[in-house]
Amino acid sequence: MPQRYFIWFAYNGARYHGWQVQPNGNSVQAELEKALATLLRMPVPTTGAGRTDAGVHASCMVAHFDLDRDIDCDQLAYKLNRLLPYDIAVSRIQPVQPDMHARFSAVARTYHYYIHTAKDPFCTFSSCRLHYQLDFDAMNRAAAILLQTADFASFCKSHADVKTTLCQVSKAQWQQVAPHQWRFVITANRFLRNMVRAVVGTLIDVGRGRISVEEFRQIVAEKKRTSAGESMPGHALYLVDVHYPFDAPAAADVLPDAGSLLAQPAVDAAPAFVPSPNAPLS
Repeated sequence: MPQRYFIWFAYNGARYHGWQVQPNGNSVQAELEKALATLLRMPVPTTGAGRTDAGVHASCMVAHFDLDRDIDCDQLAYKLNRLLPYDIAVSRIQPVQPDMHARFSAVARTYHYYIHTAKDPFCTFSSCRLHYQLDFDAMNRAAAILLQTADFASFCKSHADVKTTLCQVSKAQWQQVAPHQWRFVITANRFLRNMVRAVVGTLIDVGRGRISVEEFRQIVAEKKRTSAGESMPGHALYLVDVHYPFDAPAAADVLPDAGSLLAQPAVDAAPAFVPSPNAPLS
């Protein structure tokens, strides 16, 4: 029976059309599978814990792959980091039971979305600049409604190929991480396509006074994407943790030097920076 391996890695998504292999653009999965195939001298399909859209980052992503032979996990991680592009970094490879699945065995995932309300050159390419003040108390009251919600159809991308829009959100909170910078932290057992960015956009409408907390509740209950706010840009969104029912590394242990990864400039693009030093990714 083949041995299954989990691989933990991080990436700056600025140069990629998301995690998943795409027919018309480069992806993180394509780069990872190309490097694995080069080192192991055979095709190595991978399965990710989820999908991130174009431009979205991950400080903790997980995938699995199967091999018919044993490998030195530390050596493979080292060699992958020598071969992979500068904006993808492997932190750990670990053998797991054959029935473990990077996507379906995950019990929760956590995302952060960063915004800043004052000009900051270190946030330009990693946080969303807003040119107005927000009522974060009202936004957190609205966010608390998500903990009581089961159906997130209002925040699912239109015509998305999903069997169900049911999710269990266990945390949804705005946190101040610097004088003019905030992040939205959300944890759930699963996420729908574009869900986090749509939730953030609708909560910002609450913060601007465009809708009330009660109107936010009604939008959730309507289960119509057209009722909710706009989808926010992807460059400020980070997958920061994937939780499994076994002893897996915490997000902070996966890539302690995440800042150095995300600070590298993208080719043919302006430099990408992580949030300010007072705003760690996890």
